[in-house]
Amino acid sequence: MQRIPVSEQLHGTELRLHGLLLRGLDGDAQAYRSFLQASSTHLRAFFRRRLQRWPDEVEDLVQECLLAIHNQRLTYDTGVPLTSWIHAIARYKLIDWLRRHGRREAQHLPYDEEDSAQELFSSADTEAAEASRDLGKLLATLPAQQRCAIVHTKIDGWSVRDTAAAMDISEASVKVAVHRGLKALAANLRSEGSAP
Repeated sequence: MQRIPVSEQLHGTELRLHGLLLRGLDGDAQAYRSFLQASSTHLRAFFRRRLQRWPDEVEDLVQECLLAIHNQRLTYDTGVPLTSWIHAIARYKLIDWLRRHGRREAQHLPYDEEDSAQELFSSADTEAAEASRDLGKLLATLPAQQRCAIVHTKIDGWSVRDTAAAMDISEASVKVAVHRGLKALAANLRSEGSAP
């Protein structure tokens, strides 16, 4: 498998997030929601690496960043790379957290002054790609109808009605397929977890 260079990953992430934000600013609520969800994935990975000793703080900082991004979205200069802007907000929130919790705790924090937007976004993309591969392997163990029903309703966010129309089955059949598929996935995960 060929690895995509980090600079190309960042460029792709920049274009995708920038497009989602601009569509969101133009009133596309779904695009804006997708922008916030994608940003939260990157932010979560960024804070997890830096707050390994304080994992309970990660989600609070992610939410603080998302709130700051939302509150400042109208001041974003579209001529500035979006990933750099988000990184600056994340870095500010991390520094603010360090100040609030005193220098003694901060001495043990793995924080590099030279960290960059590239590092923030490329590692989260890698983690997301690995998670996607793992999910793909799990879903591949299911019968096609269960797999499609789960992908459409749980991953793509389609309604049961839209999924039923796309799969040419009844809404009740979609619900049954999702239920059975999720039950089978849970059983597979339990058996993998108990294997030596």
